[in-house]
Amino acid sequence: MTLRDIASPVQLHLDRFDAIFRESMRSRIGLVDLVVRYLIRQKGKRVRPILVFLSAEVCGGVTERSFRGATLVEILHTATLVHDDVVDDADTRRGLPSINAVWKNKIAVLMGDYLLARGLLLSLDKDDVDFLKITSSAVRRMSEGELHQIAKSRKLNMNEEDYLRIIGDKTASLFSTCCEIGATSATGEREKVRLLHEYGELVGMAFQIRDDLLDYTGRTSITGKPVGLDLSEKKLTLPLVYALGKCPASEKRTILSMIRRGGKGMKVGTILDFVRARGGLEYADGRARDYAAQATERLSTLPPSPGRNALEGFARFVVEREK
Repeated sequence: MTLRDIASPVQLHLDRFDAIFRESMRSRIGLVDLVVRYLIRQKGKRVRPILVFLSAEVCGGVTERSFRGATLVEILHTATLVHDDVVDDADTRRGLPSINAVWKNKIAVLMGDYLLARGLLLSLDKDDVDFLKITSSAVRRMSEGELHQIAKSRKLNMNEEDYLRIIGDKTASLFSTCCEIGATSATGEREKVRLLHEYGELVGMAFQIRDDLLDYTGRTSITGKPVGLDLSEKKLTLPLVYALGKCPASEKRTILSMIRRGGKGMKVGTILDFVRARGGLEYADGRARDYAAQATERLSTLPPSPGRNALEGFARFVVEREK
């Protein structure tokens, strides 16, 4: 199942969404509008709006509030990407120079702030206060997750509990927000909203573990980024965290020393071989599939529908994708 297949039950809504999203970010300030148009060129896969619309679909149907919710989460996601590129000193985003690479950090930070403000105003103008409560929690979690990861990367003392908390905060929180907002836009039934929130959290965990696994197993020609990129940035993810927990202390010190030195001292091939030999790849894959299975289970009490089939397909997609 491809992402296009998954989106097919809500494709007409997505086509309409693109125009609404573009309009929602416009500004009368020339520089701001120039950067916004550049951001729109960096169009991603629209995973988050897809989740909003599918979650609404299985809870009664897409409404006008669903479009506002999808726009809010995509603006929020875009703002976090702009800020993340500043934090990571990234030069590219989706094959194009990043905002900070073109306009420098000051404008990038302010653009991220502008987008956050646009998202807030979008909800306030339509009195979608419930959406703001949901997204505010996600923003807090994403910020805490980023700071937690920075602290752990500096000390290189990540364990599995730390890792799961970080990806829960940085990634799964926004997935759960998408699904909860979609459900909330379509129904007042708390049980359905809870199930979709939990589905989003669990599928988000699976998505990020798979993403981290691809840093070890992916091909640059497919993923668009070099194998071992996380290692070069001293990010300890689940395959390596597991492997480090399964080796003698002396071997662990050697591997961490390579990572700590970075640059030419970073023997990426040696570390990749170490992770494979210690079962890190198989373990991470198993954990991702377990989260995906738990996510699918949350949908079991919902009535059968194309939307539910698509959400079940998305859970499979996230653990099988190659990029």
